[in-house]
This record gives sequence, C-alpha cells and structure tokens, in this order.
Amino acid sequence: MATPRASSSPLLHVLLILLSLLCFASSYCGVLAAGDASQGAESTSASPSCNLTSQDVKVNNWLNGDERPSLDGLSARFGALLPRSVSKALKLPAILANPFNSCNNLSLKLSDSIVVVKRGDCTYATKARIAESSGAAGLLVINDDEDLTEMVCSKNETLLNITIPVVMIPKSAGENITASLSSGDKVDVLLYAPTRPIIDISVVFLALMSVGSIISASLWDDFSAHDQVDEHYNQLRRKDQPSADMNEEGSEKETVEIKAVGAISFVIVASAFLVLLFFFMSYSFVLLLIVLFCIAGSQGLHACLLSIILRVFKGCRQMRINIPIFGEVTILSIVLLPFCFAFAISWAINRHSPHSWIGQDILGISLMITVLRVLQLPNIKVASLLLCCAFFYDIFWVFISPLIFHESVMIAVATGNKAGGESIPMLLRMPRFFDPWGGYQMIGFGDIILPGLLIAFSHRFDKSAKKGILNGYFVWLIIGYAFGLSLTYLVFFLMNGHGQPALLYLVPCTLGLTVVLGGIRGELSNLWNFGEKQSEVSPAGQV
Repeated sequence: MATPRASSSPLLHVLLILLSLLCFASSYCGVLAAGDASQGAESTSASPSCNLTSQDVKVNNWLNGDERPSLDGLSARFGALLPRSVSKALKLPAILANPFNSCNNLSLKLSDSIVVVKRGDCTYATKARIAESSGAAGLLVINDDEDLTEMVCSKNETLLNITIPVVMIPKSAGENITASLSSGDKVDVLLYAPTRPIIDISVVFLALMSVGSIISASLWDDFSAHDQVDEHYNQLRRKDQPSADMNEEGSEKETVEIKAVGAISFVIVASAFLVLLFFFMSYSFVLLLIVLFCIAGSQGLHACLLSIILRVFKGCRQMRINIPIFGEVTILSIVLLPFCFAFAISWAINRHSPHSWIGQDILGISLMITVLRVLQLPNIKVASLLLCCAFFYDIFWVFISPLIFHESVMIAVATGNKAGGESIPMLLRMPRFFDPWGGYQMIGFGDIILPGLLIAFSHRFDKSAKKGILNGYFVWLIIGYAFGLSLTYLVFFLMNGHGQPALLYLVPCTLGLTVVLGGIRGELSNLWNFGEKQSEVSPAGQV
C-alpha cells in the first residue's frame, strides 16, 4: 500500500480548494504600515494659504525624561512644514491648552512649547491662530477617534498667516499625553516628518519569495521523483504484493483538474467570499480563517517536508506502520505531522510578535506549493477563462467597489480594517526594514497561485513537447511574472502607496505573453487544445 500524501486525501482536496478561494478573494498587493493615516479630507479648501500637502509625522515624546514609543500624526494643510530629519527638529515641552478646545484666548502664555488641544467647537485654523498668538511653537490636535483626518480650512478662511506646525494625533495617544500632563508629569515632544524610501529591500525579498514559490511548485515533482528502490528491498517484498513505489508514484500524480465551468464558478464563489468577508469581518470570523489557515498550512508543510526528506533519505520509505482507517504509512510521516501542527499552533499563538511574519510565510509558501501541485489547468483555453475573469475581478473589487460600498472591498478585507486589528493570514508579509514608519509589504496568495497555475501548466507543456529552455514557455513566463510583479510595485509607489490589483499587471505579463509566443511559434492551437486529444494519466478529481 502506498504512503498516503496530503494531496491524495479527498478531505484535503476540499480544504485546499476552500483555501484557494479565500486566497483568491484576498488577492491584493500593497503595504500595511504603522504610519499609514486615513487621510480623508473633510472639505476642499480654495485658500492659497491652505494648499500644503499633508505630511505623515513622527511624534517622539518623553515622560519625565524617559523616552516613550513614538506616535504617528498627520500635519495640517496649512502652517509650517516639519523638518525631514530628526536632527533638525526641536524637542519642546508640551502644555495643555486652557480652555482645552483652544477656541478662545488662552489663559497661559505658551512660549516655546507645544500646546495640546482637543478637536471640535471651532475650526482648526482658529485653534492654530489662538495658540500661535499665545506664543506656542506648535499645536497637537487630539482627534475624536483612532483615525487621522486631514485638517483643512473652511471656505471663508482665505487669508491665513499661520507659521507654526499643526499636527493631529489619534484619540488614545492624546488621552495618554493629557493624563500625564494633568497629573503633573513633564512631557516633551519632538515633531518631524521622515521621508518614506522610494523602494524598500522588502519588495525584493517578497518578489523572490513569490517567484520562488511558483518555480518550486512547478519543479517539485521533478525534484521529489525518486529512483526505483534497490534490488535488496525488492527481494524483501512478496512477489504477489503490489509495489509500494508504483502505487506511490500513482498517488503523487493525483490532481484536481480545473474545467471551464469550474473556472467561472471559482471567480463567482470568490466574489461571494469577498463580500461575506467584507460585511461579516470580525475578530471571531478572522480567528476561524486563522484556524483553517493553520490546518491547511500545516498539511502543506507536512507534504513538503515529507517529500524532501524521503528524496534525501530513501531508506525511510521502507519504514512503515499500519494504522486503522489510514492504512499503511511511513513512520516519518507520523513523526512529522505533530511537528507541523505544533509549528502552525505556535505561529497562531504568537502571530502578533515582531517576527511572526517568518512563520506565516513558511506556512503560506508550503500551502501554495501544495495547492499548485494539486490544482492543475488542462490547457490555455481554461487558463484564459480563469485569468481573464480574475483580471476583471481584481479591477472591480479594488477600483470600482468604492463607488458601491464607499471603500475598496479588497483593501478593507486584506488589511483587516473591520476585524479589530486582526488581518486575514492569506498573505505573504515582509517587514519594511528601512522604512522609518515600519509596517509590512504584502502580497495576496491569489496573486501567486493564479499566475502560478498557468506557469505550472507551461512547465508540463514544455516537458510533453520536449522543449528546451529558450524555445519553451516556462522560463519566459517566469520572467514575465517577475516583470509584472515589478510593474505592480512601480505603480504602487507612483500611486503614493495605494494598494494595487496585482492581477491587472500579472495577467497580461503571463497569459498575454503565452498567447503572443504561441502565436509567433504557430503553437497556439496546441496550447489551446492541450490534453484533449492525447491520453493522459487520469486525474483524481475535477473542478
């Protein structure tokens, strides 16, 4: 009896398809940064003195001389610009305004200090004028929620001559500063607006992980294919007993083939999942997704580790044990399974730690490799249907959905804005190492799996047609995918960090490249009808 692989389990097939739909639903390429502000302007000012670009601000602060964690703020559309370098910024004492709303003349002189006021009761410009007239060197406005809103001028405030910086901070941060000052503690503040790097090294690593996952999945079966066991082991087997290796080879080839109807259904169901996530996104709902991710990720990790170890230590294949229901399995498989589950559980428990991205990426890459080995596209006909639908799916849910739902559904789901700080785990994440704002660069699994299905098909086609590296399709599609990913991040930076539908760029660079190369080489018909006329190994299932 063959060693059961994770991918040969019908239950795991269902779980992988479900996770694939969730991955597709969260297809997204963008950045989640600690300093990102919700910069929805309340009004548009026609004042020439109120047309500055808002700056993301770092608010360094000290309590009784001890430095505290820096806060994030957002500067007003008027007032003085803040220095870009911390070395050029001034450290000044913070003082509470009296009255606290700073809508009337202040009772204290605030020379060379940062005055702290609450939002509301009068315009931002009025607060700034009163604070400046009292000698303040800067103004901190405490918002009434945790978001940061652009501070603009009202329509009748056309002539402003405010020369101090005005910065908004979140409600919780403001309440902490207010409580410290009210209790008599000394609070010092330093304001500056560091520049975010045009490109962070995290983008390079994320691209390498994405490309590497697709290459690994496409070549995995070539790598893990083992030689026949030596004659010594054959002599130990009963002559009438089926060869375990032959059965195992058959098990290795079990796949779920995507059909045309399945491709269309895939996009429709993924859209339904996305809307469901958008409306019912909650802490409990995300925890359920985390549990599903841990189960599927641990199974993917188990399948990958088992293949690698059995490839290196072939003798482990003969160490088997018979388990009721499951049948005959390798002892190695039993040993690895609890380790993989423990790894996934450990990540789930510590998912908020600074280094949790490592465990998430390991589980995610293992899961994607397993999905790409199990799910297969039969030809370019189905690939075109699936990727074209995904192309318009991505555009709609990122760019058009705000017109209907008042915000981008895809971005809201991917960043977890409605889940109390939790985010769905179907993302590869990489810290922004050299960004003063910190945060993570990320890409959705769907942006890897969907083009990866086409690239994996190109590898099978090349093998079937006995093509070389240059006259095949696999290498060119890998290059096309890498170029499309680079183009995605280029547009992302040109759009000032607005999340991008990566498939908008990846589909033309992969599917489009396949069609162009096939047309030039006169092989488009073969690609389109591949697998329909020749006899192939029967798949384990179809979608």
